[in-house]
Amino acid sequence: MLAGTGPGVSTPEGSASGAVPGSGAAPQSARTTGGGLPAHGGATINDMLFAALRRVLEPLRRAPWWLKVTLVYAAARLTSFLIFAAAAWQSEATPWYGQRPGYLEFIDSWDAGWYEKIFNNGYPAVVPRNPDGSAQPNEWAFYPVLPLLARGVNAVTGLGWAASGALVATLAGFAAALVVHQLFRHYARPATALWGVAFFAFFPVSAVLQVPYAESLGILFLAAALLLLIRGNYWGAVPVVILLCLSRPAGVPFAAVVLLHLFLRWCNRGSIPFPRPQRLAGAVLLVVSAAMAFAWMLVAWWVTGDGNTYTDTETSWRGTELVLFKPWFEVGVQLAGPFWGPVLPVLLVALAGLYLNSRAVRRIGPELRMWCAMYLLYLLAVLHPQSSTFRMLLPLFPLALAAAFISSSRAYRWAVLVMFTLLQMVWIVWLWQFAAISTGQGWPP
Repeated sequence: MLAGTGPGVSTPEGSASGAVPGSGAAPQSARTTGGGLPAHGGATINDMLFAALRRVLEPLRRAPWWLKVTLVYAAARLTSFLIFAAAAWQSEATPWYGQRPGYLEFIDSWDAGWYEKIFNNGYPAVVPRNPDGSAQPNEWAFYPVLPLLARGVNAVTGLGWAASGALVATLAGFAAALVVHQLFRHYARPATALWGVAFFAFFPVSAVLQVPYAESLGILFLAAALLLLIRGNYWGAVPVVILLCLSRPAGVPFAAVVLLHLFLRWCNRGSIPFPRPQRLAGAVLLVVSAAMAFAWMLVAWWVTGDGNTYTDTETSWRGTELVLFKPWFEVGVQLAGPFWGPVLPVLLVALAGLYLNSRAVRRIGPELRMWCAMYLLYLLAVLHPQSSTFRMLLPLFPLALAAAFISSSRAYRWAVLVMFTLLQMVWIVWLWQFAAISTGQGWPP
C-alpha cells in the first residue's frame, strides 16, 4: 500500500516516546541519595523535584498540538537569538556593520544584503559583467518571494528591511513548524512527531529560520507541498509548488518526487484506487513542477534579454562554469589529494544510500525518503561544496523524524537537542561572525 495516501497514522510506538519535550516522569521507587541526604517521606530530593516538574508540565501534556509546536519553536528561536546576541557582542566591524552590532544589524548580513538590494531596488535590467565577459555576483541569484513579502510588511508597518525581513522569515519558520508536525503525524504518534519538530527547530543551522533569508519560506512551501502530495491533493499542491519555486531552487528534485510518486500510484492502482480525475490532477502537478523548475531562469532571461543570466550569476561566486557533479570531485582532491580525493564523493553517496535505507528512515514513508534522495542527488549535481553547504541541508528536515525514530529514550532525545544547540553555537560563531575568521576571509553561512 502506498504510504501516506490515507488519513491514518502508521505503526504504534512505545510509551516511552509519549513524553512531551521537557516533561519528565517521577521515579516510582524511593532511594537514598548518593551524598547521604535525608529522604522526605520515603522520597529523595530528586524524586520530589521530578514530581514537582511533572505537576507543572502535566497541563502541557494535555495541550493542543499547535500550542506544543508553538512552545517548541519559540524556545528554539529564543535559543538562537541568545546565541546571535552573544556572537554580535563579540563581533568586530565588518562590511555590513560596525563593532558590536545590534541583533537586527548582525543578522542583516551575507545573503540578507542581497535580498535588501532587491527589497530596495528590484532586479537589474542588465547583468553586471567583468571585462572578460564573466558575470559579477548580482541579485538574480536570489528569488523574489521573501523581498516581496518584506515589502508588504514594510508598507503596513514601516519597519524597514531588517525588521520586516526577519519578521517574515521567523513567522514563515513558525508556520513551517506547524506544517512539518502535520506531515510527521502521517507516520508517527503525536509525541514522536513533536520530537521530530524539536529536532528540526533546534538543528545546528536552524538559526537561519529567523534571519532575512528565504530558507524558512522554502521549508514552509516544501512541507506543505509534500503534505498535499501525500494526501493526494494534487490540485491544492499546484499553487504551493509555484510559491516554492519562486522562493528557493527546489523545483527539479520536487518534480522528480512527483514523478516517482505518480509512478508508484500507477503501479499500485490495483490495490489502491487511482481514478482518472486524480491521474489528470497528478499530471498537471507534474507538468507545473517541471516547468517551475526553470521558471526563474526564464524570468531572468525575459527581463535582461540574456539567456545565461541565471546560470552565469549562480556560477559567478565559484568563478567557473557549471559542470554537473565535477565540483565535488575537485573539492575532494583539495581535501584528500589526487588519490583519495575522487573517492570522497563516492563514499558520501554510499553512506547516504545506507542511511536512507536504514530502519529509522524507512519509517518516514516513501515520499519523504524520495525527497531526501532526490534533493541529495540535486546537491551533488549542481552545488559547489563550501561553507554554505551546511545551510543547504535544512530541506532534509524529514530526517529529523527519522532521528526521533532511532530511539524513544528521553536521554537520547535530549542529548540530540543539546548537541544540536552546541553545534548551532559553532555554526553562528564560525560562519556568521565575519571578523572571527583569522585570515580575514569570510566563509558564508
